[in-house]
Amino acid sequence: MKKLLAAFIVLYLAITVLVTQNSCAQTYCNPLNISYRFCIDNPSRREAADPSVVWFRDRYYLFASKSGGYWHSFDLLNWSFIKIDKQLPTEDYAPTAVALNDTLYFLASSSDLSAIYKSGDPLAAKWSIAAPLPMRVWDPNLYVDEDKRLYLYWGCSDVNPTLGVELDYKNNFAIIGNQQGLIKGLPSVHGWEVMGDYNTLTQKTSWIEGSWMNKYKGKYYLQYAAPGTEYKCYGDGYYVSNNPLGPFTYAPNNPFSSKPEGFIAGAGHGSTFTDKYGNWWHIATMSISVKHMFERRLGLFPVTIDAQGNMAAHTEFGDMPMIMPDHKYKDVSELFPGWMLLSYKKNGEASSSLSTNPVSFAFDENVRDYWSAETGNKGEWLSVDLGSVEKVKAVQINFAENNTQLFGRNDIQAQQYLLEYSTDKKKWTTLVDKTSNTEDLTHQYHVISKPVMARYLKVTNNRVPGGTFAISGFRVFGSGSGSKPSKVTSFTHIRDANNSRNISLQWKKQKNATGYMIRFGLEKDKLYRNYQVNSDTSVIIHSLDKDQKYWFAIDAFGESGVTHGDAIEDIK
Repeated sequence: MKKLLAAFIVLYLAITVLVTQNSCAQTYCNPLNISYRFCIDNPSRREAADPSVVWFRDRYYLFASKSGGYWHSFDLLNWSFIKIDKQLPTEDYAPTAVALNDTLYFLASSSDLSAIYKSGDPLAAKWSIAAPLPMRVWDPNLYVDEDKRLYLYWGCSDVNPTLGVELDYKNNFAIIGNQQGLIKGLPSVHGWEVMGDYNTLTQKTSWIEGSWMNKYKGKYYLQYAAPGTEYKCYGDGYYVSNNPLGPFTYAPNNPFSSKPEGFIAGAGHGSTFTDKYGNWWHIATMSISVKHMFERRLGLFPVTIDAQGNMAAHTEFGDMPMIMPDHKYKDVSELFPGWMLLSYKKNGEASSSLSTNPVSFAFDENVRDYWSAETGNKGEWLSVDLGSVEKVKAVQINFAENNTQLFGRNDIQAQQYLLEYSTDKKKWTTLVDKTSNTEDLTHQYHVISKPVMARYLKVTNNRVPGGTFAISGFRVFGSGSGSKPSKVTSFTHIRDANNSRNISLQWKKQKNATGYMIRFGLEKDKLYRNYQVNSDTSVIIHSLDKDQKYWFAIDAFGESGVTHGDAIEDIK
């Protein structure tokens, strides 16, 4: 009896600790809610892309294309911006940074001869030129090996390979030896390298770009992006070698980072790094690409490397709330709090709407379209009816810049708004008051410290930076009151006999399911890739590697959780 009582006490304490950790854990939601700058050329749109994150002097530094500066953070959650005008070429694309000894070095793409910059105090924005390079480089990456030898990788082309060379940082960054051609795209074999949102533009030549290097257990992981930054399928793959300059071997589980569907898609041209606890992360470029092909955002995804050395960025449900760990986690599943989307295709109302931008666009889980009011006046509003009273735990409001004529960072007014909730649409209670907001943040993510029971939510405009009051996604997360979806127990699959990069999948609609997450990979227990399908019960995936065998599973998800499919088929 005493042993049984002791066992119950241990179990109770374990559950209490787990509940306490989950209730106290901080979460985030992609796209990252940072101060995306308006580009300085027409059309007016925001952009940040091609990110590099590096740890230097007790904090993370984030560099991204066309941002007019860079960010720093202690926790990967809260980012402070450092504006810099002339000391760094912050108008250049694809910056890279590396910490070497007690100095932070910076390099970006250039149409002229490139230069490496250095700083011993980036927090104070003090930079100077360390050395010019004898050539121009695009999409560069600086990598310091364990023996303190420095390497440079670069390339952004639909013709030329990714290049690499060693640099002598003790001798004015002189080139050591000859530059090496390391990897090239092969879209005729690698379906994920084929152009187009759905990898169907086979007549076009793919771009191979976005170099990044990591080392893990003696192996060098040279990463690259394909097929193009404007596509939903934009992802990162990698090659492996025993030496920093090759030869390299293609990793069969490519792309290791890919998010072809969801509210916002794309997970390419990024950087892979470890946090201060030893957890691996991949920060990558996500695509909007409506106003301009380079209209882009940033996403942060946890990374694992399995016992066989397979690297995988976990992007499933990668635009839903995720836990930011404050320790070295044991399993990546610990980072998913299970807060589900409650607002998908729900009915909404608005104070006014443009005929081209109806209310439904705010709830269709597509960042590429948006609802817009007729004006940007104070008092314009948008509301959603969840259909029943539900437990709301977080809200993400993704503002869209409709008809703006704003450029740069100067004199940009912050979005101001009021978020309210109600159970009967008669009595409204304030949930978040941002009517005095001064931060220029457009993917506002609000965690409700004490979840509320609500059926209706409403966001009311107080001020917009410019243009009209517009929202691409009014997204409500929480715990649905219904049952979890039923299980997908079987599905049909047809691999294209003429082009084995393609496969068709079809399954039955499941009760309480709002969508399906297809997981696939090289082995039954290594389903690292994913493809999200909302509402539909069939899909054609064009991103497979030719003649590669895959295993598939289909999970059903809904407002009350996820039901994993256990009918995994060996697809030959």
